[in-house]
Amino acid sequence: MTEPRDSALQVTDVPEARRYEARCGDEPAGIAEYIRTEELIAFVHTEVYPAYEGRGVGSALVRASLDRARKDGTAVLAVCPFYTAWIARHPEYQDLLYTKQSRVTD
Repeated sequence: MTEPRDSALQVTDVPEARRYEARCGDEPAGIAEYIRTEELIAFVHTEVYPAYEGRGVGSALVRASLDRARKDGTAVLAVCPFYTAWIARHPEYQDLLYTKQSRVTD
């Protein structure tokens, strides 16, 4: 596992804003927006601010949010292309992905 390249980076869930926020000290570094239900969290948009690109901020956002989903027992729907690509490169998180379980039978 790789750690963010900036040791001062902190990732926090801000439920009232429906997003995770990454901060480097007092400076905002990026966000990961989501829609949450009781059993599912859909990550819909990730943004790393220009001054923090290439410093592991996006990966830190994804890792922290997925670790929290695992802890909470919440399935993940990766709508955001960054989340989809990141999870594809980290198979240890693929078990969190939401799979539709239809109850319809013929």
